[in-house]
Amino acid sequence: MKLHLEKDLPVLLIALVSVSIVAALPQVESAWLGVKEVYGEQDFGLRILREAMLAVFIAYAFFEPRLRAGVLSSSVLGFLTVIISYVLFEIAYALYLDLPLVVPMAGLRIFEYLPVALIGFVSSRLGAGSYVIYKFASYLRYYIALQAVLAIAQALWAPPLFGVSFLGGGRPFGTFVSPNLFGATMATCALVFALAPGMRLWLAASVFLALLSGSRTAFISSLLVLFFQIYAVLRPRDRWALVMPAPVLAVGALLLASSPLLSGRDDADPTQDGRLDLWQRIFSNYIHGPVDLLFGWGLGLSSNTINILFGAEHFPGQFDSDSLYLFLLNGYGLVGLLAYIGFLWMTTRMSIHPNKGLVAMFIFVAGLTFNLWEYFPQNALLMFLWGSVLGTGCQSASLSTMANPAATVSYYQRPS
Repeated sequence: MKLHLEKDLPVLLIALVSVSIVAALPQVESAWLGVKEVYGEQDFGLRILREAMLAVFIAYAFFEPRLRAGVLSSSVLGFLTVIISYVLFEIAYALYLDLPLVVPMAGLRIFEYLPVALIGFVSSRLGAGSYVIYKFASYLRYYIALQAVLAIAQALWAPPLFGVSFLGGGRPFGTFVSPNLFGATMATCALVFALAPGMRLWLAASVFLALLSGSRTAFISSLLVLFFQIYAVLRPRDRWALVMPAPVLAVGALLLASSPLLSGRDDADPTQDGRLDLWQRIFSNYIHGPVDLLFGWGLGLSSNTINILFGAEHFPGQFDSDSLYLFLLNGYGLVGLLAYIGFLWMTTRMSIHPNKGLVAMFIFVAGLTFNLWEYFPQNALLMFLWGSVLGTGCQSASLSTMANPAATVSYYQRPS
């Protein structure tokens, strides 16, 4: 069997994303029947399919010679060495605090889909990243069509377990366990369509579904995608008129997204959000000195997995962060948090991708009130996009000689 990454990667990506359709079937069925399941009592049987498909994805990278050569390059191995060294230190520190091994292991979930980012990085170094994204987006249309049919039906007739949609039924959840996860994925799909030419209709459909979900993070992330689309078509001398009011527009978007009309909830007022009180309590109670601040006070203690396994606040310092940045501060300390933000900033400096600002800003905003690297398939999508954007502009001469010349063809041409 001949492997051809330009043809194979889009298929593997849509297969990985489509696993989400069946992974949460028991919970989706319960929600349709009006039963809101408690996370700790949910059946995780079908979710093993996610890990199985991820294993197939990684195995493909091992057998495809160009991907294997790229992943084993000195720059990638050097990056992985730094990451692994610091993570091992954090695991050792968590064990020193007498935490069970399962706790720091749960804190590693943010790295679960890092191989997908590495594959995206290498594919862009080989010159195939743009074509892979376009072809994947063409397959993603069918996924969005399915989600749209289910979401509209749920928004009209589903029980209001999570709040009421502006169509009169419950907030839609598609094939996910909650409207928030559904909305976040739809906003991320809008980002994918924004990177592929000729997909504006599907971009609009994804934005509509994100809005319909009632998720504030999804709504604001979708508006961010639209903002960059408008920014791109304006003349450089006219862009200031869009940038200047951007902070006011962002505050207005937050208030609009928090209104009962769009959010479907009466408790979504950001000025009354219990999350803010939780964060303040965490900062005042669990940072006892410079060591806690620099290296965290327990890797994995803010993971949803630990809250499910042991219950909330079972360990000192354990909490449900609902923010990637608090998750990083808790588990990896200020060192890890600054490293993450610095790497995100470095992406915009190193890459020459025309949409690097959009991708970096989307990832930054999505993490403010959402631990995006813990939630599937948003994490897989964003990891691949991040890697692809970073790899654009990091082309290796040795890898370029190995790449198929067809990888550099136009978006609209099929590689031979």
